[in-house]
Amino acid sequence: MGRWRPPAEQRSPYITPEGHDTLQQELKGLWQRRNEVVKALAAAAAEGDRSENAEYIYRKKELRELDRRIRYLQKRLPELKVVTTLPSERHRIYFGAWIRVEEEDGSEALYRIVGPDEWDFDPRYISIDAPMAQALMGKALDDEVEVQRPGGPALCYVVAVSYGAPPEG
Repeated sequence: MGRWRPPAEQRSPYITPEGHDTLQQELKGLWQRRNEVVKALAAAAAEGDRSENAEYIYRKKELRELDRRIRYLQKRLPELKVVTTLPSERHRIYFGAWIRVEEEDGSEALYRIVGPDEWDFDPRYISIDAPMAQALMGKALDDEVEVQRPGGPALCYVVAVSYGAPPEG
């Protein structure tokens, strides 16, 4: 009897051009790294008894992890839709926008709404699927936004919106 897992939650297929380029470069780098690992694995396998060969065991594990990521990227990249057009209403928040918000305590934070495959490229990036991004979508400059956070709902105010470069603050 195998382990049943519920299907993964469907993620948005959108990505910025920069994020798409980064993922393609990662895939290219993974293939290069894989070639190096295969050579090291072959050398470790030639040393004899594989059951006690730490280098062989380590390289097999590393190869498995590389192959998993390569398979994921090869499957995901064709599904992605690169968003290159800017919205007609640039004072509103849509995909790819840089947003400066003022929190209830007076502090300011800068975010950029990006695809779920690129949110971890920069600490200021938030996924379009995140509750914060969902609350901000469609809002305009000077709007008050209620965001559901783990500690409960919080209010923030949209201070600046821009596309391209982060807004000055």
